[in-house]
Amino acid sequence: MSLDPSLGYAAGSATDTALPVFDVQKVQLRFDISADFVAAQVANNVLILALSTGRILRFDLDNAEDIDDIDLPKRPAEIGVIRKLFLDPSASHLIISTTLGENFYLHTQSRQPKALAGLKGVQVESIAWNPSQPTASTREILVGAADGNVYETFIEPTTEFYRRQEKFVRNVYNTQDGAVVGLYADVLSARPDTRRVMVATAHKLLHFSGRTGRQGSEGSGSVYAKLFEGETPAVNEVDRTGGNAASMLVTTPDSPDPPPSTIDSQGVDRAYAWLTTQGIFNGQLITTAADPAVLGRQLFRESKMLTPSKLPPMQTSGGRPRTQQPPVSSITLTQHHILAFVEGRLTGINRLDESIVYNQQVLDPATPTLGLFADHQKSTYWLFTQTEIFEVVVTDESRDLWRILLQQSKYEEAQRYAKTAEQKDAVASMTGDHLISQGKFAEAAVVLGKSTKAFEDVCLTFIDKGEQDALRKYLLVKLASLGKKAVMQRMMVASWLVELFMAKLNQLDDTISTKAELTATQSMVSAADTKKLLPATRKEFQDFVTRNKADLDPKTVYEVISSHGREEELLFFANVVEDYNYVIAYWVQRERWTEAMAVLKRQTTPEMFYRYSTVLMAQQSVAVELAEVLMRQQGLGVKKLIPALLNYNRIVGGSVTLAQNQAVRYLLFCVNHAESKEPAVHNTLISLYAAHPSKDESALLGYLQTQADLHQQCYDADFALRLCRAHGRVRSAVHIFVGMGCFGEAVELALKYEDDGEDAGGKGWGRYVELAADVADRPGNDEALRKKLWLKVAKKVIGRSKGIKSAIEFLKRCELLRIEDLIPFFPDFVVIDDFKEEICAALEDYSRRIEGLRVEMDESAGTAEHIREDIKKLDQRYAIVEPGERCWKCRLPLLMRQFFVFPCQHAFHADCLGEMVMQSVGMGKGKRIRELRTEIGRGVAMGKRREGMVKELDGLVAGACVLCSDMAVKMIDEPFVTAADNREEWAV
Repeated sequence: MSLDPSLGYAAGSATDTALPVFDVQKVQLRFDISADFVAAQVANNVLILALSTGRILRFDLDNAEDIDDIDLPKRPAEIGVIRKLFLDPSASHLIISTTLGENFYLHTQSRQPKALAGLKGVQVESIAWNPSQPTASTREILVGAADGNVYETFIEPTTEFYRRQEKFVRNVYNTQDGAVVGLYADVLSARPDTRRVMVATAHKLLHFSGRTGRQGSEGSGSVYAKLFEGETPAVNEVDRTGGNAASMLVTTPDSPDPPPSTIDSQGVDRAYAWLTTQGIFNGQLITTAADPAVLGRQLFRESKMLTPSKLPPMQTSGGRPRTQQPPVSSITLTQHHILAFVEGRLTGINRLDESIVYNQQVLDPATPTLGLFADHQKSTYWLFTQTEIFEVVVTDESRDLWRILLQQSKYEEAQRYAKTAEQKDAVASMTGDHLISQGKFAEAAVVLGKSTKAFEDVCLTFIDKGEQDALRKYLLVKLASLGKKAVMQRMMVASWLVELFMAKLNQLDDTISTKAELTATQSMVSAADTKKLLPATRKEFQDFVTRNKADLDPKTVYEVISSHGREEELLFFANVVEDYNYVIAYWVQRERWTEAMAVLKRQTTPEMFYRYSTVLMAQQSVAVELAEVLMRQQGLGVKKLIPALLNYNRIVGGSVTLAQNQAVRYLLFCVNHAESKEPAVHNTLISLYAAHPSKDESALLGYLQTQADLHQQCYDADFALRLCRAHGRVRSAVHIFVGMGCFGEAVELALKYEDDGEDAGGKGWGRYVELAADVADRPGNDEALRKKLWLKVAKKVIGRSKGIKSAIEFLKRCELLRIEDLIPFFPDFVVIDDFKEEICAALEDYSRRIEGLRVEMDESAGTAEHIREDIKKLDQRYAIVEPGERCWKCRLPLLMRQFFVFPCQHAFHADCLGEMVMQSVGMGKGKRIRELRTEIGRGVAMGKRREGMVKELDGLVAGACVLCSDMAVKMIDEPFVTAADNREEWAV
């Protein structure tokens, strides 16, 4: 981490990937330090510095202004100088060890260190913190001492003065090999009581793994004692020659990107490094093994020693290499490298191939240092001297790991660390070649499909080796990686995949049918297993088609699948691309009407119904279902379905009743429910009714009567009439004639047909005669037409050989017929006795009518005489005008000027009456009145011409009273009060 210079101290930062992996940057301190540093620790962005004066400085690197200045309870002269600090990864707990064996504990929320009485006199060299990363308490931790003892303790901070900080302190192990320079503990599995403990001395590294104890409540007793007592450690020992060089045990920090499945850093394999006189022994802290009992031996076996000879040689002051390599004074681990500090020089070594990635002299060789330190949670790295602080800035340290792992044939790990497209491609290509060499063709297909290795090379490799399944998988991966703009490439690959799928499905079908075993390249799968593989492959094909239907050319795919005879796959593809036209055509060609109907009834496109209704409607097995489907569809053009209905009627209609006729059923639905007004629909329905072989025309007649009742005629009457006459539908034809007002033609048509003489009335004249008689009564008030029609009926009835008596009885139904009208129709040889009574009744009726006419003539003569007398009296009529009589318009005295008096006693001045008349009469009559008044006023006309004009004007103006005649009725919409009137006169 780089410190912000604006907050008191700073180090530079490097984010450019072109910069070196490691860079040592000095932290500029912005405050004075009164004494040298004697110990330091960094964890979770918290920096702890111990001064030789006994002071402890605690920095929060996230907030550089937050500095805690802490003093030990006693002076250094009493307890000794601070020699080491131990800070847990969460920075919650700090243990301070002095040179005189005094140990103190400081919690992150406290500023007062507490003495650890249980550890008094113990020179603490190392601590293994609890894997659970505690906060409130340390839980069980292991303490390594300079005398080789390992203690277990549980520290819980308390504010009570007499209460000890540690719940217990127990000696659980002794190395018998000097100081314990390093301790590490972690959890091996999900069970919290199974742990691993590593104990390091200068010459031995011990590995314990097994179950730990758990006694009562937390902190009540040791948990590690059982592990040390019951387990035999795996031991790795080095040569004891080499002097008293520095020794320590370090582990890698927490991974910044842990696997998704892990909850904390304990689920990730870490690396460790043990600094010895012989070099740096390092390896992976594996957490699982084939046999858990030999986990330690396997771990040491897989670890390796980085000898000093592999480090860059040190040089003398004269620039020559030194004959003896100085020992490493301090080490720390980054995620992938080892940082070693040797006499002021910092060296970075890659743990995978032991290559040197950084080697820089950062300090004077004689400068005393406190060593290298790592923040395990924040992955920052530090170098402390007695007066200065340096940060080792790491920039993209995994940049070259993919290449190293690739060289070591660790392909899966190389894929994880490849970042750029070029890196990933290089890894994929080499990984694929490696998998092919091992015969792992399916895995190679997936990897190579994501690479840019030549497409043709990969395909030919799989083809040469006969790996069609791998080729198919490779093409699937390659298709998924192609861009959407590569239309042609995607289409070609997708079409090839269809061919491979079809070949595979045919191969599986052949294997099942012959019950043979597959070839060795297919792992000797039996026919029974092939039955399970077949649906899986078919499902894979279906998923492929569904996912990539946009990349498939329908015509090409149809040809490929058809060439393999794969009916099911062919139909599946057509359904996926929604080519229902092809599906229906496919079933129709094979006369699979039920399947075709199943597809059609799921459609909503009208064109589909127009195209296939003709052939499907002709199949009686699906005609009913098709009619129901058509009735459920919205927006169908019924006119376009008429050919299908007529074809159905031609093929099937004659063999079923009208109630079972689906064409009639659908047309009735269109007429009655959809309320279609299309003449073609109604005409088609009439043609189906008329052409049906049944003699019963009640359905047709019922339809025609319904149309008449609705007062609408959507059919073509002439067309319907021709059909009815052509097919002998007499009653219907008569009904149409009546609807057209052609009563004469209707009667003639009804009388044209002879029948068996039986009708509903039982009269014996036949139903057509009865029909003609019924039509003859239709004209109603038109007695002349009725009589004419009945005469036609009479001629037919009298001409029948059923007797004159019965004919006359039948004709009595029309009161307009007289015996004299019927006589011309009687045959010459008829006997008058048969209708003597009718003749006498007719003569008596004539006599009564003559007498009535005579009376009417007398009454008319008397009326004429009265009228002549009234006309004579008109010349002597007069009206009395009183002296005070006023004009009904202007209300001025009537005698002031010329006036008119009407029999109703209304009187008006001549000019006032003229104005009122002109307001109520039309434009023509008003214009004439103005012309006459102008001519008379000018005095141009004289004599008789003037008299005629005056007489005409008087007739126009005084023809009727404007208040009593029809002119007053025409003025009913005019208001009583107009804009020219004074409204106050009307106030109530």
